[in-house]
Amino acid sequence: MFKNTLKSTFAVACASLLLSTSAFAADCTKMADEKKLAGAAKTSFVKKCEKDAAAAAPAASPACEKSAADKKLAGAAKTSHIKKCMADAAAKK
Repeated sequence: MFKNTLKSTFAVACASLLLSTSAFAADCTKMADEKKLAGAAKTSFVKKCEKDAAAAAPAASPACEKSAADKKLAGAAKTSHIKKCMADAAAKK
């Protein structure tokens, strides 16, 4: 039972990381296009941008992700819920 729960938790964490990484990639690529970067300059900019964005955004806890999923939240509502959930969890420590 514990192994299945651990695997599920790990899967949710990996999925949320993948989703957030792809969102960062789209934003960074858009910014590179707005700056009219191309070739190696664009690749370098996007890589650094994604690294900086990933470091700045804390990973959501599986419990907060599950809570948002249970409430069927999406978009800004989901982001807001997870942010508040994470803040509440940090305050309890």
